[in-house]
Amino acid sequence: MYGFNNRILHINLTVKSVSTLTFPLELYRQFYDGSGISSYILYYNFDIPSPMSPESPLLFISGLLTGTPVPAANKLSVCGRSPQTGIWNEATLGGDFGTELKYAGYDGMIIVGTSLEPVYLWITNENVQILSAGDLWGKETYETHDVLLAKTDPGAKIVSIGPAGEKLSYMASIMAGGTRARAAGRGGMGAVMGLKNLKAIVVKGHNRSIPVADMARLTKSIKTVIPILQENTKLLSQYGTAIGVEPNEFTGDLPIKNFLEGSWKEGAQKICGPAIAESMKVEHKTCRGCPIRCDKVISIDESPFGAIYGRGPEYETLAAFGALCLNNNLLSITRANDLCNRYGIDTISTGATIAFAMECYEEGKITTADTDGIELNWGNWESILKMIEKIAFRQGFGDILADGVKIASEKIGKNCEEMAIHHKGMEMPMHDPRAFYSMTANYATANRGACHLEALSYFVEGGVAIDGLNIPPKPDRRNIEQKAAIAVEMQNYMSVFNPLGLCKFLIRGKIGPPVIAEWLNSVTGWDVDNKELLETGERIFNLKRLYNNKIGITKKDDLNYPKRLLKHDRGEGGAAGMLPDLDTLLNEYYVLRKWDDEGKPMEEILKKLSLSIA
Repeated sequence: MYGFNNRILHINLTVKSVSTLTFPLELYRQFYDGSGISSYILYYNFDIPSPMSPESPLLFISGLLTGTPVPAANKLSVCGRSPQTGIWNEATLGGDFGTELKYAGYDGMIIVGTSLEPVYLWITNENVQILSAGDLWGKETYETHDVLLAKTDPGAKIVSIGPAGEKLSYMASIMAGGTRARAAGRGGMGAVMGLKNLKAIVVKGHNRSIPVADMARLTKSIKTVIPILQENTKLLSQYGTAIGVEPNEFTGDLPIKNFLEGSWKEGAQKICGPAIAESMKVEHKTCRGCPIRCDKVISIDESPFGAIYGRGPEYETLAAFGALCLNNNLLSITRANDLCNRYGIDTISTGATIAFAMECYEEGKITTADTDGIELNWGNWESILKMIEKIAFRQGFGDILADGVKIASEKIGKNCEEMAIHHKGMEMPMHDPRAFYSMTANYATANRGACHLEALSYFVEGGVAIDGLNIPPKPDRRNIEQKAAIAVEMQNYMSVFNPLGLCKFLIRGKIGPPVIAEWLNSVTGWDVDNKELLETGERIFNLKRLYNNKIGITKKDDLNYPKRLLKHDRGEGGAAGMLPDLDTLLNEYYVLRKWDDEGKPMEEILKKLSLSIA
């Protein structure tokens, strides 16, 4: 075996038992590791209980290439059934936790059961301990990280939940890295940890390398690719993902005022990457083994909130607490990001939920009598910061908002459902599908609900040409033709990234399937070609769909799309006049996928992909 260990921990917190599982090696060729083998384990080996039941499994599985010299191979997938959506969920964690887990001799862990008292896991090559976390319960993630380093090993890697996870917010994240603040953010997996009374996981590995089948071949490929990758990601390296704020505003991809408006040029200029670089001290950091270096750590010595040091706000956070709420105060967004990281709560969902509440406030659906006296008018950054704290601790009106826009709209009532912009219960990320029609097809069918990362097709619609994909160069984004096909092709390609442990920003560097296959073969000794790589992605995507079908997801759920994004023209800006035709896109998509009229994979595609219905 090269690249992976074929050892997965099985930890039962109810009875405090630990064992090690292995799987047939052919499964790794069929599903890779990470979220790929997780989908196999969850679909074929578990019943599907309520996500907030004690027996609900929570999987932490590293990618197959994680920890190897492959560029940007450091990801770990946290998989299970989402409390927020009730369907399949995978939350991706960068940094170095996944690598450390493999250094300890494990590809991942399956955690079941619930402890009667708060605990944390302490994992080394030699043993796995379930230890009391009573003194950690209630602490923020930064403090939890520091306390556990002192208790265990200064070189250990840690994931933990904060108050939001303890309070079972369905927007709760799982955080890693202390002030470096890496998040497995979307879908509320932090709430599953909170339900299990699992405060943290600490890992220290002693085998500091992963076996590679052909290091010379891998090294040669890397040396060829790195200069090209770095040339194509120069701005990302200089400014991080925050560089996307202004270009996305220009194309109409940046959502503004809860997806109501079309242009916010002056606001975007105040919260973009260059504005961060000009106003704050910025350290350029990187995830393990990544030449892109998009990780930015900021420090502010003095502010109304005191000193701030930690991971700087990324594009999604700047858009969610900025444009979506009409807030152009960069310092307040930086503070909002810091609070969410400390409390362990997803910035996209939290920003979107506050924007929803602001629209409800503007429309008179709620008043200060409902919001604990907080005036939720647009752009009010003081109110945004107050509401983040209330959401994280489920205080007052924060308890109404703590589970996201869908549940909040149901609790508030008063016909405010159309203001709740989500799909299948997950808030829309900060990429407007009216700007890129392939994203409409993607959001409608993405396995974890509204997820841009399942396709990232706005990259190719925006002109990023990727070798080895069947996508025409520079497709006309105002023409609906071929957009469903682009969504399918990109979903298949993106579906191998988390299973392999690769950062999806590699496609910004124009890294296509031929290069990924070359790296995979160099590490494993396999002979995967372009076709097999994409077919593996197709297999994994369809298996996750089968998981959702088993829960009850059908075409009606795909079609239950935010009306605002189908009927409301942005009016101005780069996407003015653009409205997607969901019916046309979905019909074409189903034909290409070989799904039936109910949105279920047909026998023909199941046979091709060697899948069976459990």
